Amino acid sequence: MVNRDMVLSQRDPQAPNRCHHTPVERKFRRMTASPPPPQMSGRAWFELALLSLLWGGSFLSIAIALREIGPFTAVLHRVGWACVLLWIVVLVRGLRPPGELRVWGAFLIMGCLNNVIPFSLMSWGQLHVESGLVSIFNAMTAPLGVLVAAMLLRDERLTPRRLGGVLLAFAGACVIIGIDNLGTLDLRALGQWAVIAGALSYAFASSWAKITLRGIDPMVAAAGMLTGSTLVMFPSAVVLEGWPSLSLSVATWGSIGYYAVFATAAAYLLYYRVLRMAGAGNLMLCTLLIPPVAILLGWAVLDERLPTSAFAGFALIASGLIIIDGRIFRLARMRTA
Repeated sequence: MVNRDMVLSQRDPQAPNRCHHTPVERKFRRMTASPPPPQMSGRAWFELALLSLLWGGSFLSIAIALREIGPFTAVLHRVGWACVLLWIVVLVRGLRPPGELRVWGAFLIMGCLNNVIPFSLMSWGQLHVESGLVSIFNAMTAPLGVLVAAMLLRDERLTPRRLGGVLLAFAGACVIIGIDNLGTLDLRALGQWAVIAGALSYAFASSWAKITLRGIDPMVAAAGMLTGSTLVMFPSAVVLEGWPSLSLSVATWGSIGYYAVFATAAAYLLYYRVLRMAGAGNLMLCTLLIPPVAILLGWAVLDERLPTSAFAGFALIASGLIIIDGRIFRLARMRTA
């Protein structure tokens, strides 16, 4: 029988010691470590891919609808019809709406942060930016969410690994916009910044939900949020673009039906299913899958041609998301352990 201490004593003195770490090394490992996401089943992978397809297709459908209606009216249709459908689901499931005024106030703010502001900014931005490019900037939601959570939530630390991923993602956004164009304020540049601002609003919505909506059934929260969104968007759309017309083309109604019914109401239902099966960490993979879907649809249907900088920037953003996710480092540690 080989004595373990004897084997260790024969190791190369210059080789790294895998069994003992200095206090600084142990602290660094604790700061960069994160719990691994749960294993993905085949069903979870399928539903994650389906969710990515639904959300990826929303950029094309919105682009088609914007040919006939304004961006704020497009958002009103999205949140209004989705609100009706989700309340039907809530009632069919026998769930009870909350009675506290405080909760409804939280729904209203959540609706503004997660729907009204980002949907409006991104729809307006899509008037001046390709749908595929909007989907790439939308992927900035995750790195921006890391920054916002670190500022607002005590249990969300900005570790060196996460900070590195965030900086890499920001570098990707700068590459897409163009270093020389960062100070430009033409409509295309403003459209790009509007989409990024929408992603920032999503990031604040995520933290707001963690602070104020704990313990509320996700379906009730989604329906309540869309109720608040509709209450804000209806007067806003009427004031800014006039009374919504119902005399629209078949293509426009089809687009509205897709992004309201499938990419919003059904997507919320699917989102919470995937969240229960796969966990929040694995849901970040959806952020990487949406842009390729949107880019391919924009190319095939709208004949969009994105510049090379868009793909280079997306590669940097995707790399930043992978670093934030951290599983690549966990795999590396497992192989070297």
